Amino acid sequence: MPPKVPNVILNNGKLMPALGLGTWKSKPGEVTQAVKDAIDAGYRHLDCALYYLNEEEVGAGIKAKIDEGVVKREDLFVTSKLWCNLMRPDLVEPTIKRSLGYLGLDYLDLYLIHWPTAFKQGEVYTPKGPDGKTLYGDIDYVDTWKAFEEIHRKGLTKSIGVSNFNKRQLERILANGTVKPVTNQVECHPYLNQKKLTAYCKSKDIVITAYSPLGSPDRPWAKPDDPILVKEPKILALTEKYKKSPAQVILRYLHQLGVVPIPKSVTKSRIAENLDIFDFALEAADVAVLDSFDCNGRVCQHSEGAGHPNHPFENDDF
Repeated sequence: MPPKVPNVILNNGKLMPALGLGTWKSKPGEVTQAVKDAIDAGYRHLDCALYYLNEEEVGAGIKAKIDEGVVKREDLFVTSKLWCNLMRPDLVEPTIKRSLGYLGLDYLDLYLIHWPTAFKQGEVYTPKGPDGKTLYGDIDYVDTWKAFEEIHRKGLTKSIGVSNFNKRQLERILANGTVKPVTNQVECHPYLNQKKLTAYCKSKDIVITAYSPLGSPDRPWAKPDDPILVKEPKILALTEKYKKSPAQVILRYLHQLGVVPIPKSVTKSRIAENLDIFDFALEAADVAVLDSFDCNGRVCQHSEGAGHPNHPFENDDF
C-alpha cells in the first residue's frame, strides 16, 4: 500500500496534501512517466507552471491515471503559476485557460503569481533588450492579484496564492485584496529554512510551500565546489540513526517545520522514497542539528529580475 499522506487545511477550508511532486526541470519525455509513477506511489499533489514548458506532458500523465481508474480528478491537487510576462490583469484569465488546456483540466486546485516582478508583457517569457538585460514592466502585482480574485470567483481555480513574495509584499496583498492567499511558495531547505517568513505566514494563516527542498543540487548554475545538502556528514549520520535516506531526513525536517515540500524527481525509486516520510519523527535534538545548517543559502536568486523594484530579495529582512 502507498503511504498515506496527511493533508494541510488551507485558510479557505480546502485540503492540500502535505507533500507534492515538483516538476521544475523535469524534461519533456520524462515528466509524463514521472507523474504516472508518482500517482501510483500515492502522490495526489502535483506542482506545475506554464514557465516549466512541460504542462502538456504532466497532463498526459494525469489523463493516463484517470483513464486507468487509479484516481479521479477530485482526488488530485494540481497547482500552476502565472509567469512574469503575463501579469497584466487582462492576461490572467486567458493564461490560466492556456494552462488548463495543456493540463487537460477544467479547473486548477491552486493558481499562483510566480514572482512579484512583472516583465515586459507579451509572449516572450524573459524579454531582453539589446544590452542583454531583462525588460521590465510596470504592472503592480496587487492589480494582478485582483484579477486572480476574479478567476477564483469564476471557479477556474479553487484557491489562489503567491510564490516568492516577501513579508512586505504579502502585507500589500492582504491590505488591498479581498481573498487571502492560501500559500506562499518559496525556496526552503536546511540551508534556507525560512523560519521568520514561516512564522509570519502562520500568523496570517498562510501555508508555506517549500520548493527546492533538497537544495536543488541539479540546478543548471551549480558550481563544482557548492555544498550538497544530501552529502552533509551530519545528515548522513542521521540516516544511520533513523534508517532513512538523506532526502527522507530532510523532507521530514521540513514537514516538522510545518511547511509543504514539493521535491522534484523523475526517478521512480526516488519518487516513492520521497513520499515515505510519515512513519517516523525526528527528535528535537536532531531537528536542532538540521536547524544549524541555516546560512541564508539561497540558490534561486531570480537573477533575471534582480534590478526590478519588486525583486523580493532586495533590502528585506525576510
